[in-house]
Amino acid sequence: MEFFKQNTTIDFMAQRKWAMLLSIVLFVLSLFSLAYYGLNWGLDFTGGTQIQLSYPQAADLTQIHDSLEKAGFPEAVVVSFGTSKDVLVSLVPKEKNPATMDEKARTAMVNQVLAVLPGAKMNFVDYIGPTVGQEMASRGLMAIIISLLGTMIYIAFRFDMRFAIGSTVALVHDPIIIVGIFSFLRIEFNLIALAAVLTVIGYSLNDTIVIFDRVRENFRKFRKADAVEVMNQSINQTLSRTIMTSVLALMVVLALFFLGGNLLYGFSLALIIGIVVGTYSSIYVAGSLTLALGLNRQHLLIVPKAVDERP
Repeated sequence: MEFFKQNTTIDFMAQRKWAMLLSIVLFVLSLFSLAYYGLNWGLDFTGGTQIQLSYPQAADLTQIHDSLEKAGFPEAVVVSFGTSKDVLVSLVPKEKNPATMDEKARTAMVNQVLAVLPGAKMNFVDYIGPTVGQEMASRGLMAIIISLLGTMIYIAFRFDMRFAIGSTVALVHDPIIIVGIFSFLRIEFNLIALAAVLTVIGYSLNDTIVIFDRVRENFRKFRKADAVEVMNQSINQTLSRTIMTSVLALMVVLALFFLGGNLLYGFSLALIIGIVVGTYSSIYVAGSLTLALGLNRQHLLIVPKAVDERP
């Protein structure tokens, strides 16, 4: 099944300068937002207390949040947990250093929450220390750096260094824009959102590799076409596959966004942004940058091995 025939002749590369300008603007704005606002880190990274409560009837999340705010917890996060009667409350400690909270202080905080929420029954309490959160953040960053370096080495070995640079820049471009939007909108960034960002990196890379593989085939097949023509032709030939993959993935993620509740809000939003930006960057960041680095036919031709014909 195809949405587009393989003989489409859309000139994608004609807009590559404007697309590159758009990418630079979005990238710089994302960096500015991260520098000015920072990320709204979740308890997975900052440390804090999570309390699961249950009510005999459907819980009013707005009323619960207002009650906690009046009790001195303005940064409390209240979300549905499983059913409409179950609620997950995430609290940031009032102390500047959560590590100074002992068991007695945490118990007093939980009792204060239960006192301002009549009718709530506590199911469990989970405390996340700040040391664990910092370790998660550092290991997550290290995992992203190592994966990018490994990807760059593989693509340089499998294709060409110009492909490696183009794809790596695209892989950096996508998550920066995602976290920039999270920073600007002040959406909580937790481990679930981080998992979505890592998923987007893999999704974008897969799309880029498909296009690059077709570029290599077309360079060897069409001897008289220049680099821009080959890139355009390769994108057109894979256009149906790209659209089908992106649309089907978006359908699933949109269902999570609208029906998954507050717990999956950040995860689904990051995937929505990532699918759109990742599809765009595979064409206009990875492809355009590869051409700007001077890609030509000689970089992808198979060098014949010299054969010694001497007797």
